[in-house]
Amino acid sequence: MRRTASATAWVAGAALALAAFATHAVPRVPASDDEVVETLPVVAGWSGEQRRLRRELAQRPNDEATAIAAASTYLDLAREQGDARYAGYAMGALQAWDATPPARIPPAVLVMRATVAQFLHDFDGAEATLRMALARRPNDAQAWITLATILRVRGRYNESDAACRSLGRSGPAFYGVACLAENAGLRGNHADARQALQALLADPALRDADKAGTRQWLLTSVAEVEELAGRQAEADAAYRKAVAAQRSGYLLLAYSDYLQRAGRHAEIPKLLANEARSDAVLLRLAIAGAAARDKRAQAEADELRQRFEAAALRPGTTALHAREEAMFALDVQNNPKRALELARLNLRLQREPIDFLVFARAASAANDTTARDEVKALMQQIGLKDARVDATP
Repeated sequence: MRRTASATAWVAGAALALAAFATHAVPRVPASDDEVVETLPVVAGWSGEQRRLRRELAQRPNDEATAIAAASTYLDLAREQGDARYAGYAMGALQAWDATPPARIPPAVLVMRATVAQFLHDFDGAEATLRMALARRPNDAQAWITLATILRVRGRYNESDAACRSLGRSGPAFYGVACLAENAGLRGNHADARQALQALLADPALRDADKAGTRQWLLTSVAEVEELAGRQAEADAAYRKAVAAQRSGYLLLAYSDYLQRAGRHAEIPKLLANEARSDAVLLRLAIAGAAARDKRAQAEADELRQRFEAAALRPGTTALHAREEAMFALDVQNNPKRALELARLNLRLQREPIDFLVFARAASAANDTTARDEVKALMQQIGLKDARVDATP
């Protein structure tokens, strides 16, 4: 049960980005059957088990367990590769229920649909689908944690708290405590959040090797709380422990952003060296290269610009990329006015700390006093407290 869009989706994730084609080419007809049109990339983690699931799904598309397992596999690939096409495949794995009235769709299928919608930033659709599932199966822990995450991402902390409490009643209390602790950290109750998360980490059961992912999740959450509190050394220590426990895409992006803010640009390429070249990864590499004035990083910047331009050709997608494009405009293209425009658009969709921080930095770089007041007012409205935004001139 790891967050995805909250990137904090982490799931994120974090937990976070739609990939686009780098070029827009004219269709070409091969001269013969022997001509290679395109060599598809090797997909990391495409195991024999995953291929078996695909075969079983083709044979039994109406089997609930098989369809959900296949959809989960595709969604994992979408997160790992930063490629939204796999999220489309995940939805396709559930297509046997496309014509079925919602009241007759299995609740587990609804939860899976909502999880994919969350990844694609369709938060309204995901929330509505989750509430339909919970109306029929109110003790679904996965539905509650997903709903709590979506509400948190939207800045609706009180509603997220209620979902966290329902999670604690529906599943292991462990997850409910962690869920509430994350919300406490966002509100500025840093000591309470830190204490709760550290108490969970102290559980001897988490020392087992198979609990590395859980330790990483909790340590990442601790690091984020420390950043909100302005305790940079403590945040760095928690991030390092999280990386040592188990690497994940969301964690590495979050730590890269921390390193960027700390001026440790040279550490970022090594940290991300083995990651798939998703939009989010390319963005961090381009920002690090620009900050270090490394001419070799121009390739990442050019590739990312082409991806954004290609994505812009598809109607209605600008808001989905707005956070990443705002960061690109601000930290690579040195265009604070454009960054501010995109950051404002992004805040209409999602309200995580990074979204406010990007807005605040863009407002400062653009010397826009009205925008600086705007971000502070909106943070006060939802109850978010972030020392990093407060420190932004």
